[in-house]
Amino acid sequence: MALGDNGDAVNIKVKQKIKRLPDLLQSVNLKYVKLGYHYLITHVFTLFLVPIFILLTAEAMKTNPTDVYDLCHHHLRYNFVSVLTSGVFIVMGLTIYIMSWPRPVYLVDYACYRPPSRFQISTHQFLERSQNHYGELDESLMEFQRKIVMQSGLGDETYFPEGFNDTSSTPTYTMAKAREETEQVIFGALDILFSTTSVKPKDIGILAVNCSLFNPTPSLSAMIVNKYKLRSNIKSFNLGGMGCSAGVISVDLAKDLLQVHRNTYAIVVSTENITHGAYSGSKKSMMLSNCLFRVGGAAMLLSNKSRDKRLAKYKLVHVVRTHRGSDDNAFKCVYQDQDEAGIVGVSLSRDIMATAGSALKINITTLGPLVLPVSQQLLFLATLVIKKLFDPKVKPYIPDFKLAFEHFCIHAGGRGVIDEMEKNLDLLPIHVEASRSTLHRFGNTSSSSIWYELAYIEAKGRMRKNDRVWQIALGSGFKCNSAVWVALKNLKPSANKYSPWGDCIDKYPVQTFVKQ
Repeated sequence: MALGDNGDAVNIKVKQKIKRLPDLLQSVNLKYVKLGYHYLITHVFTLFLVPIFILLTAEAMKTNPTDVYDLCHHHLRYNFVSVLTSGVFIVMGLTIYIMSWPRPVYLVDYACYRPPSRFQISTHQFLERSQNHYGELDESLMEFQRKIVMQSGLGDETYFPEGFNDTSSTPTYTMAKAREETEQVIFGALDILFSTTSVKPKDIGILAVNCSLFNPTPSLSAMIVNKYKLRSNIKSFNLGGMGCSAGVISVDLAKDLLQVHRNTYAIVVSTENITHGAYSGSKKSMMLSNCLFRVGGAAMLLSNKSRDKRLAKYKLVHVVRTHRGSDDNAFKCVYQDQDEAGIVGVSLSRDIMATAGSALKINITTLGPLVLPVSQQLLFLATLVIKKLFDPKVKPYIPDFKLAFEHFCIHAGGRGVIDEMEKNLDLLPIHVEASRSTLHRFGNTSSSSIWYELAYIEAKGRMRKNDRVWQIALGSGFKCNSAVWVALKNLKPSANKYSPWGDCIDKYPVQTFVKQ
């Protein structure tokens, strides 16, 4: 969902920073001290084992070949049964240990749907047509809507459903129109995915689809099975009502299933339906979705086959999910309901930013020990101990996640959430560039936004082998979910001719949101 864009609750402000030269002596010294400390602590165990290994090697070189011969032909010959029994147990133990390892999950490829250019709509066109499409809005509501759109971070090339671009008559948001939009998005993404891989629809063993607001019968997963004639024993799942963080949940579901089913392909589809989610009332907190959400979707092909490692783009490393639904305020901060006139819409409460911050804090606290270098963990632990035992006024050390990840894909829910994530995680403008660019070019595409962001990074030619990617998604419930990937190869911008950024990547980053 969009965060930080509620006109009644959160005013989006762009703070201008004063340009001044930094204290170069202080910054350079601190930089290299911190970097050196990081390398020292990270490799301390290696540094400890190196001299031991050297000593053992030196002693082995001093061993007389005759002593080795006597050991093999005298001692082992008389203890053959013991040696054989021990060997069998060692082999069995190693086999069980290796088989208990989680199977690696590879992201073979993914595809982001890009609607036809005729679906594009500018900010001016949106404001002009929303008067007819979203009911009769008075001057104050139009002004509120105008402020939200102008401050949202969206550009003039985002996409609306085909019906919204029809100026001949007032459209009706029917089930047929909603199905048409979903079919265009999902089939468009899957057609690209199947065309860019050698995998056939009949090869798919697992299917997970997530769409929060539109859940017809038969389900969207059944719609895909019918379209591509997937096999009858496919494990299919349809996730609804889980908000903008459902894409990571679908990946986690597919990952767990791939641990059970060997040599299997899984497809994950993430989308949202703008037609079905349109709100035609006058409640401001429910009007936000009209201003921020746009057409989009993504399809991902996952595999647990070892031979796919050389073909895959990424390997899934971690998935960390945080659910704050046990708290009443968190549960209702993004809530689908009826307004006073009985019109259904999704409302954002005043507590949404605080709720998101709480969920994010829990999520990164859980994720930190899995991804942060030892140096960062020791610093955090040390300040925590000092704060608890000696000085309560000591501020806790905020780990530097830039040491754990090269790339960040923060859900493009709104400019407010991107600003807050950049500030709280102490990120650089380049780290949130993909999120801001996705918001500007495609708007809030819900759970698929993190995939448009990953495509942006690739289109810029920034993805290198062994680079680590952190996808962060926030959504109703309230949930904060993280997925960590590692690149298995250098990814060239020209490798994917179906990239949604193919003909516009050179326009980004847009100078209006580049911080000086």
